[in-house]
Amino acid sequence: MTSLLATIRPDSWNIALFLHILGAMILVGGVLTCAAMIGFARGDVRLLRFGYWSLLVVALPGWILMRIGAQWIYSKEGWEDVSDTPTWLGIGYVTAEGGGLVLLVSLIVGGIGVRRLRDGRGAGLLRATMILSVVLLAAYIATVWAMAGKPD
Repeated sequence: MTSLLATIRPDSWNIALFLHILGAMILVGGVLTCAAMIGFARGDVRLLRFGYWSLLVVALPGWILMRIGAQWIYSKEGWEDVSDTPTWLGIGYVTAEGGGLVLLVSLIVGGIGVRRLRDGRGAGLLRATMILSVVLLAAYIATVWAMAGKPD
């Protein structure tokens, strides 16, 4: 019965949920593009830079939009008043906050790597950025499962 009630929400909540999902899709697309471009670069400086810039210009704004939408829908649905939050909500919160920290670290490491590309170095730092991006993708896949399946 609760799953049926969860599908019914006021129309005024739709924009907050839409922004959350849109931000999450943009975030995952940016992280996937970063990992793919750096992974396939094979030393090509243009692809290494493209991978990093997709993380900076696409994934970071996607994370911000996802987080704003998440907090907005969280408050609209009244989760702050609930003492025992569901597992899926906890998984989403941990991966959003932890993922934001990993994203920030990968942006810093990748930024240093891109700067060092001018001297013919930095590919190793960008590979580290790719590895962090793959870790983020795995976490986000688990989060999508939790948000869609709502285990608890």
